[in-house]
Amino acid sequence: MPSSQSGTGRWALATLAAALTVAGCHASDAATPAPTTSTAASGDLPVGDSAAAMPGPGTCKLGSRDGQPMPDPNCTPGAVNPAVRQDTIKDTICQTGWTKTVRPSTSKTSTMKAASARSYNLTPGAKSEYDHLVSLELGGAPDDPRNLWVEPGTIPNPKDAVENKLHAAVCSGLIQLAPAQKAIASNWVTAFDTVGLRVAGGKVCLRDKPTSCVNGHRGDEDGN
Repeated sequence: MPSSQSGTGRWALATLAAALTVAGCHASDAATPAPTTSTAASGDLPVGDSAAAMPGPGTCKLGSRDGQPMPDPNCTPGAVNPAVRQDTIKDTICQTGWTKTVRPSTSKTSTMKAASARSYNLTPGAKSEYDHLVSLELGGAPDDPRNLWVEPGTIPNPKDAVENKLHAAVCSGLIQLAPAQKAIASNWVTAFDTVGLRVAGGKVCLRDKPTSCVNGHRGDEDGN
């Protein structure tokens, strides 16, 4: 009998220990907060930083959409000027000549352009524009490598016209600034569709409200 009672006692203790272990696990799980994804919620573009790293030589690849050149999103995702917000556009991008006050010097951009060309493995001397993916007239970061790429082709080019019309739509109040910035950064070829605009007869109109229009214009001459 003592042997049987001892075995029963050991079994009871083991059962109790197992129950406490399970309870402890549940308590630990409940106390551990769920992981957060603070960078994934809004999809906002990076804030400009002139010290951002330039991609290494040959690490970027040009793409295309409808026959138009596209930057590598891993190298050139776009970046924005923190001084340009929806509540400051009247004093910044919508002021004629404002982009001249933020455009980097040619001496600086020439050096950066050469480095960007190496990043994209482009032939030196080929026709191209050192382009702000989010243009200065849309509040793009002036000297952040993440917002600059060597766009092949002549100047002006089709992207310049898209930038100017988006600028007109933003400054007239047809659309908000942030959606325009995100649209041109993600795919400038489809930017009008992304923000709900249509262009016809030189006018920029809301697709869902065709009577809400603004005349297209060249934008800030120094704004690309």
